[in-house]
Amino acid sequence: MMKVHIEIDCTPDEARRFMGLPDVEKANAAYVDTLAKAMKGVSSIDQLDQYAKQLAPMGQMGLKIFQNFVEGAQKANAARESEGPKADE
Repeated sequence: MMKVHIEIDCTPDEARRFMGLPDVEKANAAYVDTLAKAMKGVSSIDQLDQYAKQLAPMGQMGLKIFQNFVEGAQKANAARESEGPKADE
């Protein structure tokens, strides 16, 4: 088996355009602005948690999916590091 590693040096915008992904900068800015305005009135951690669950894309389910994604990536990285270097590397 042969492995080939390719490293590409580009900006995030160049990578987005290369892969044909849409430019969501304006939508993201509007979302962040709305979230920042909503958070100004927060006076407790519980209230902050409720706002975050309501304003996040897909609500609490979206937050849970993202949390599972991050935890899975951490576990995979930890497993890869514990294996150590292979003989062909």
